Amino acid sequence: MSAKEQATLHVIARAPFTLYYDGPALSLSALNAVGKFDILPGHADFFSMLLAGEVYIETDKEPIIFNISTGIVTVRADEVLLFANM
Repeated sequence: MSAKEQATLHVIARAPFTLYYDGPALSLSALNAVGKFDILPGHADFFSMLLAGEVYIETDKEPIIFNISTGIVTVRADEVLLFANM
């Protein structure tokens, strides 16, 4: 599979008044009570509360990096919804 054909996630990452990212991504990394974790294409359905720290979204262009104070993330069928600073 070439880089252009690489499987992707659809990530929507937002806070109440900020849209951090809405688009395709290769991975998303964040922090929960267990530690740092990564979400990759094909990830099992998942829900987690997020801790303060950096969120890193790898795209096929520039990475998207931002800090959050709190948040939740959910994954279902390669769609990732992240809500921060609520």
